[in-house]
Amino acid sequence: MTLEEKVGQIMMTDARSEDLSFITTQQPGSILHILGAKIDRAMDLAAKNRLGIPLLIGEDGIHGHSFWKGATIFPTQLGLAASWDPALFEQVGRVTAEEMAPTGIHWTFSPVLCLTRDLRWGRTGETFGEDPYLIGEFGAALIRGYQGKGLADPTAVLATAKHYAGYSETQGGRDASEADISRRKLRSYFLPPFERAARAGAMTFMTGYQSMDGVPSTANHWMLTEVLKQEWGFQGVLVTDWDNVGRLVHEQKVCATYTDAAIMAIRAGNDIMMVTPQFYEGAIEAVRSGRLAESEIDAPVRRFLALKFRMGLFENRRGPDLARAAVEIARPEHRAVNLAAARESLVLLQNNGLLPLDPAKVKSIALIGPNADDDLQQLGDWSLGSPQHPPEAGKHPREKTTTVLDGIRALAPAGCAVKYARGCSIIDDDLTGIPAAVAAAQAADVVVAVVGDHLRFIGEGQSTATLELQGGQIALLDALEKTGKPVIIVLVNSKPLVLPASAKRAAAILEGFNSGMEGGRAVAEAVFGQLNPSGKLTISIPVHVGQQPVFYSQVRGQHGERYADLTQEPLFPFGHGLSYTQYRYSNLRLASPTLARGQAATVTVEVENVGARAGDEIVQVYVSDVVTSATWVNKALKGFARVSLSAGEKKTVTVTLPWEAFQLVDVESKRVVEPGSFEILVGPSSRDRDLLKATLRAE
Repeated sequence: MTLEEKVGQIMMTDARSEDLSFITTQQPGSILHILGAKIDRAMDLAAKNRLGIPLLIGEDGIHGHSFWKGATIFPTQLGLAASWDPALFEQVGRVTAEEMAPTGIHWTFSPVLCLTRDLRWGRTGETFGEDPYLIGEFGAALIRGYQGKGLADPTAVLATAKHYAGYSETQGGRDASEADISRRKLRSYFLPPFERAARAGAMTFMTGYQSMDGVPSTANHWMLTEVLKQEWGFQGVLVTDWDNVGRLVHEQKVCATYTDAAIMAIRAGNDIMMVTPQFYEGAIEAVRSGRLAESEIDAPVRRFLALKFRMGLFENRRGPDLARAAVEIARPEHRAVNLAAARESLVLLQNNGLLPLDPAKVKSIALIGPNADDDLQQLGDWSLGSPQHPPEAGKHPREKTTTVLDGIRALAPAGCAVKYARGCSIIDDDLTGIPAAVAAAQAADVVVAVVGDHLRFIGEGQSTATLELQGGQIALLDALEKTGKPVIIVLVNSKPLVLPASAKRAAAILEGFNSGMEGGRAVAEAVFGQLNPSGKLTISIPVHVGQQPVFYSQVRGQHGERYADLTQEPLFPFGHGLSYTQYRYSNLRLASPTLARGQAATVTVEVENVGARAGDEIVQVYVSDVVTSATWVNKALKGFARVSLSAGEKKTVTVTLPWEAFQLVDVESKRVVEPGSFEILVGPSSRDRDLLKATLRAE
């Protein structure tokens, strides 16, 4: 290969333009943001280059084949996480791959393994929440689904573990700000989900936008090469995020020229440079001037070509088969998986007994709120109609999405009237619709108020200074409360929001997050009692934005347990989620009171359904290291189990905790299990008062 061919091969180029001549002039090894028959044209051009190296086609399939019109759009990661169901994650990944692959896409930039910290961050909804263990488990399941039977599987797509690593540790919630993270802190919380992804077979990693300790993620040799490739033995390829090499020059300003940036990026360990056109000339100049050895270019080229060979692209370029794609996205089995995802992701946060509604008592419902019939807000970020794609690309067909209004109307019992009023806007303070909403509420037996956030206030580069309900929503909820009618609040939102006092006094609150195309059906099933909610939060919902950070696994050592003017407890904690039945935990036991080195601990607990209907409970197991050589978290989730129980049924649940579950990261940044006492805490949420306790001693 010539130098020019090598440099081109490790470039990923934006292919949204109709002009694809760059495939001939620069010969990139991969392209992104290209769909449909246009992919065949790009592949044909690549085949005519001197070596005919096949292209690798990437796209943002974040919670479904995001930008393919009519594809199955699932709940966003934060919503799906509330299911606590790795098997479901694997199904979601499989469906997404089956819909992406026949459209000519080989590679999805998912899952996001960032650890949520400041809830103001615009990309909170893209995460699985605040717990490293859960993030690793869910990410591994999604990777299995995407990558199917292996690299040669033509129905599979490459998964991408992103954003490696620490991108979510923001300053003031601002996107891509400097992340103040030590190596010990990285190893303690931020790196474990990525190591889990590497062990699960993820073949691509993507860097973050942030810098740490003065070093941009894309230039971090320790993290990219020493940890990922050498320590973990990662054999795949590492791709930068969008123009990360260019940002070294024009944003972070640690390089004066693109030649400097090319040298820095290559030597740090990056294999593919996403959308930095200037990298081409910069890398060539670096070699020709003698500042960079051509052999340093050879290493990432070799890794990338090896991946293409292992995928069989030289024998089968895996171009689009649009007839097959149309069949895949219309499969009823895919819609069924989506409905299961929406159902399991729904979290009942609060209920005074009103839900499920009694059809004998409820003959009229006022469905109120700006998100009650807004399909774009229900689908959320990274779908057609969201800011990541131009408006001219359109949106997903309206009939593919069941909004809350659609669902309530479809499932309302015979003789139950449903009246809809939007009430207010989220993006402005127009309150002119509130009188009509109040009139509808006054004429109804029950109010269902659907509020939340808007695409304008979420996503990449769109962090918020507040977590309050925007626009006229607080005024709307206050007015609805004053009618005296029972109010059920349904939240359609990307991330946790601070609720006003009128919402906290509501009869019930259902959290749906961005619940995908089937979200409205799931909400309606829950309202009318056809579904017993089983979702549990994987992120804490605060009382006030000033409580940041509010995640459950806090490092011990602060003075006091509250602010002088406010509790430090969240409104709804990690692991919280109610049911239409009740569960009783008892008889927590350990197979052995001691833990021998290298061995696992077996935990059993009895869970009884003491209510009147069947349900699914999520049993959570936490570990607390009583005395540690370095400061450590108060407790950390290390295991969980879903259990289905009929009314009156009792089951013994067993969870095995591996030796690694008892590790901490010591002052030398080494993972160790220190001899001493551990508390095993088991229950329905992370709240201390909800947890049974047993003591284990590690030898």
